[in-house]
Amino acid sequence: MTTHPSSTDDLVGAFLAQPTFAVVGASPDRTKYGNKVLRCYAQHGRAVTPVHPKEAVVEGLAAFPSLSAMSSPPAAVSVITPPAVTEKVVEECGRLGIRHVWMQPGAESDAAVARARELGISAIAGGPCLLVVLGFRDA
Repeated sequence: MTTHPSSTDDLVGAFLAQPTFAVVGASPDRTKYGNKVLRCYAQHGRAVTPVHPKEAVVEGLAAFPSLSAMSSPPAAVSVITPPAVTEKVVEECGRLGIRHVWMQPGAESDAAVARARELGISAIAGGPCLLVVLGFRDA
């Protein structure tokens, strides 16, 4: 049995050290995790961009329909989507050279995690939620 070279803490540390973030699955609905994760980044002063297929603005931030639609790709991506969509997001990250993906609880799939690793993407999955790690105030 081989072990993954980095612990979850190491992966989280490397992810949070990135300069720019996107939230795929950002939601205008404040009760949804896609909204809370977006607001969590903002509460902590992080440069974050919402990604939503139909919304132009989420929480006062310009939103994009996909990562590919952004003028420059973010360094790290939080994913809050159904697992089948997450698998497509991982492929898009691979094409864009994004090397840090955090699949929030419920978004991950074994296929998405395996594909991320094949593409050389540092993937956090099956672990903690960003809201817990950074700390979130639902205000």
